[in-house]
Amino acid sequence: MDIDWQNFVQLLQLPFMQRAMLGGVLLGTTGGLLGSLTVLRQLSFFGDALGHSALLGISLGVVLGISPNVILIPFLVGFAIAITILLEKTRLWNDALLNIVYSASLALSIIILSFVKEYQGGLNQLLFGDILAIRPGDLVFNGMLLASCVVYLGLTLRTQMLLTVNESLAKVRGVAIARQRLAFVVLLSLVVAVAIKSVGVLLVSAFIVIPACTARLVSQRFSVYVVLSALCGGGCAISGVLISALFDLPSGPTIVMTQFCLFLVAMVFPKGEAIAT
Repeated sequence: MDIDWQNFVQLLQLPFMQRAMLGGVLLGTTGGLLGSLTVLRQLSFFGDALGHSALLGISLGVVLGISPNVILIPFLVGFAIAITILLEKTRLWNDALLNIVYSASLALSIIILSFVKEYQGGLNQLLFGDILAIRPGDLVFNGMLLASCVVYLGLTLRTQMLLTVNESLAKVRGVAIARQRLAFVVLLSLVVAVAIKSVGVLLVSAFIVIPACTARLVSQRFSVYVVLSALCGGGCAISGVLISALFDLPSGPTIVMTQFCLFLVAMVFPKGEAIAT
């Protein structure tokens, strides 16, 4: 395959491409940060359920005449809180309950959309993502979200580690487990909501989980693991954007495949086992 380097360099100078690269770094880093805790707390399927349930929010937005970009954030935050309450109140295994919620929300969204045949609002973009469509306002929000996650994890890193490694001990030491869990799921739902625009509903869970799994293979200390997960997320995001531009590939799937390739490399040289302080 011949590569037109001149056109590629010119493409990098366009404002929408520069926004895509900056947006990829911001989103990838944020996803890596929260993904590190998501993986260790065995909540990967929680992120998957959030991502796919976003289709229900989109469907409701279509019926109510509300833009999916407007309804997604409040819907996913409310949905995440509702799932957290269900997980605390029921005796079912987490994966079983999440499977029920995920399947029911997906089925309901398909039923709703079957009655709205005239909708032409870009469902393909929401399903598969398009980081090239990111706007300056999105960059501001993504930057604020990343800053919030950094401050939150920076101020509560020891608490997060204790909650992740030994929740019973955290409870004995007086950690407000319910409050910390609520803050985490709200941040996670916000990340999922904004990442959907870039990588789509179908791939958003992988976007958050894969960098964390890669970092887990090569790190032993908790703090190193969190930082490395963020670096993997941000690095793979901008690499995926560049590769997609170079070979004219869809941006969202290319970012996830870049993450997967790095994961395969990490599997060849694994180093991490126990997570320590």
